[in-house]
Amino acid sequence: MRDATESGLLAPVADEDGAPFWEYAARGELRVQACAPCGRLRFPPRPCCPHCRSFDSEWRRMSGRGRIWSYVIPHPPLLPAYAARAPYNVILVELAEDPAIRLAGNLVAAQDAPIGSLDPSRLRIGAPVKAAFAGHADGVTVPRWLLERP
Repeated sequence: MRDATESGLLAPVADEDGAPFWEYAARGELRVQACAPCGRLRFPPRPCCPHCRSFDSEWRRMSGRGRIWSYVIPHPPLLPAYAARAPYNVILVELAEDPAIRLAGNLVAAQDAPIGSLDPSRLRIGAPVKAAFAGHADGVTVPRWLLERP
């Protein structure tokens, strides 16, 4: 679930299960919840493992690397605050550690570049990407993505 900031941009809302994800992101770390007994990764975070039904979990540090699994370029942007940033992309990244784990975000030209900073013609399914972290308008640090080979 997300709320809009004063600027009209969407900001993540951390729930009890997902709060550690955002705390690690603020430190520049991409971590994913894993089941302590069976070791399976899971995202989005949740209290119980869907595989072995254990409630014991840990947060594993990921390499931050993956591939673009899918993407979209919204036309027109649905929220007014995003219209000035168009055209921008929203990508779905499958993580190198487990392609079944997919994270949404924006592919940007540089770590601190705004969304919409990358020419949409450069998007390719399967392109290798790496995580970068940037501060959001409301003080939350969000993972974004950079092309591995620009």
